[in-house]
This record gives sequence, structure tokens and C-alpha cells, in this order.
Amino acid sequence: MTTNVLILCTHNSARSVLAEAMLNHLAERLDRDVRAFSAGSAPSGRINPLAIEALQTAGIATGGYRSKSWDEFAVADAPTMRIVITVCDSAAQETCPYWPGGPVQAHWGYPDPSNAPGDEVARRNAFELTRQALGYRMLQLLRLPLERLDDAALKQALVAVSAS
Repeated sequence: MTTNVLILCTHNSARSVLAEAMLNHLAERLDRDVRAFSAGSAPSGRINPLAIEALQTAGIATGGYRSKSWDEFAVADAPTMRIVITVCDSAAQETCPYWPGGPVQAHWGYPDPSNAPGDEVARRNAFELTRQALGYRMLQLLRLPLERLDDAALKQALVAVSAS
């Protein structure tokens, strides 16, 4: 059975999309039955071009990703999520909608690379470092025996991943 993971950030334009793409890419490479989705509480309607560039430079497919509202995943016919992860502080503090199935929730906060100081090179580096950091955590998530963990054990494992 597929483990669906929803990754949330306020604008769904950088961190959450980087995480979604990394998790889907790594799951496919490792032959894990995991599917990532991303959304935002106040989606910007566009993905930051530097996020797309960071993914493409790393050889990660970017087709089909878009900035979307978390409301798309709170409806009856949406995929049932096993895990919901927030990746920015503002989304972690917002009241999330009811998620069908009562998924395990975790917060893995990252600074917004869109706000990185400096010139274009510094901003590109911030996006790449964020992509790498998210990829590392997604790899740790994929190493968990997801199909054997109950919700309490999964929550504990996700907290441990965020501490590493």
C-alpha cells in the first residue's frame, strides 16, 4: 500500500516543492512505495524559478509540479495521507484543516531560501543547500520501515529524523 506524504509550506513555492520532488525522486530510485505531494496555506500560484533550477541541476524531474492550496487535500476524494510534514515555521503555527485518515504530523523547519541575503550566486547556493538538506531528511524517511510502524512509532521516528 502506498504511503502518501503531504509536505506543507505557506506559499508552496520553494521548500515544500523541493521536498516533494526530492521524496518522489528518491522513492523511485529506492523502489519504495511512497508518494509525495505538496501544498500551501496561502499558495503563491508559482514555483520559485530558483527551486526549479536547483532540482534540474541535480537531475530531478520538475514536470507537473505546481503551487497549490492545501484545500485540495482536505476533500473526500483526495489521496489519504499517512504523513503530513510542515517545512516552514509559519505553516507549522497555522491551524491545519482536518486531514481524512488522521495522518501523523511532523515539523521539519527550514529557512526560506527565497529570503537568502546576497547576490544571485548566494541565492542559488541557498536553494541548493536547502534542496540537499531536504533530500537528506527524505532519505532518512525512506529508510524507515513505514509499513510496519504504528502511528505512535512513526511519530517518534519522524521527530528523531527532525533532530538529526
